Amino acid sequence: MQRIIALVILLIPGFLAALGIKWMRDTLFGILHPPIPALWLQFLSGFVLFALGLGFVGGFILHRDRKRNKVQPRFQKK
Repeated sequence: MQRIIALVILLIPGFLAALGIKWMRDTLFGILHPPIPALWLQFLSGFVLFALGLGFVGGFILHRDRKRNKVQPRFQKK
């Protein structure tokens, strides 16, 4: 049951990061999505979504590996 909960917790930021990549790509091709008024704002929003999603997933994995003592000494908490 805990694995399913962990998967669901990781899927939401993963989908947000994927949406951010899609918005940035669409900006490069000049495709504007309705709720966003300008291309530069769409690119910035996409970058923020991507960064937050990637940071959350990376932090989750780092936290899990620290608990299992599977990180290099420089990443261990002091």
